[in-house]
Amino acid sequence: MNLMDQTFQRLKEQNRTALMPFLTAGDPDVNTTIDIIKELERAGADILELGVPYSDPLADGPVIQRASERALKSQITIHTVMDIAVKAREEGVKIPFVLFTYYNPVLQTGLDVFFDELVKHDISGLIIPDLPIEEAADIRRRSDEAGVHLVPLVAPTSNARMEQILSGARGFIYCVSSLGVTGERASFFDGVEKFIETVKSLTDLPVAIGFGISSHEQVARFSRICDGVIVGSAIVRQVEETLPLLENAATREAGLLQIRNFVAQLKG
Repeated sequence: MNLMDQTFQRLKEQNRTALMPFLTAGDPDVNTTIDIIKELERAGADILELGVPYSDPLADGPVIQRASERALKSQITIHTVMDIAVKAREEGVKIPFVLFTYYNPVLQTGLDVFFDELVKHDISGLIIPDLPIEEAADIRRRSDEAGVHLVPLVAPTSNARMEQILSGARGFIYCVSSLGVTGERASFFDGVEKFIETVKSLTDLPVAIGFGISSHEQVARFSRICDGVIVGSAIVRQVEETLPLLENAATREAGLLQIRNFVAQLKG
């Protein structure tokens, strides 16, 4: 069984909701990312999204855009990100990894090589936000053959396409909580609970929500109705704010602890 499936099954038996952080891999460098991954697991992360830095993101707000710029300056590629997953495993990390990437790096890698690499690097899931469902058949087939879950994003505006999107889903459903790009928000659109209820009525897969979730109160709110809660920009902002600490050997541990404490309080 896919490690992601095992994790969701265990959490369901424990009546718990998955905390699913997102990190821009390679921000500010490979070794720091690996150290942060270890801190996220210690803080209670259940599944980790590893973001591939990309120069022209469609879904990412300014915080993640800046993180991508920093990582790209360090020449982080999609191959580097998958290597980070392996190195984290070698250092004892147990949680499943989901690769979050735009389609261009996948295409540039070559589909045969890309899916071979996913398997070799122990990646459990794949999210490609700019790959429309109408063009995803080949990727879905290859994902199924590789045993890697192609996770769809479904938005409040999906409407008539929702059933089509959900019909080919694997792993979990990523519900987009708000219209627009990623980023921390104080509030969400009025129909978000009804939207999640609709999605849950159309699938047996775990349902997770992301885009804009940044506080313990918001995590608690959505934990009551979702199987997973994804926190991205708020964590990436913590990395950005602690860069002066992380880049100084004398204060590095303090910076890592600050990130760990932030993620721990999200679960409460």
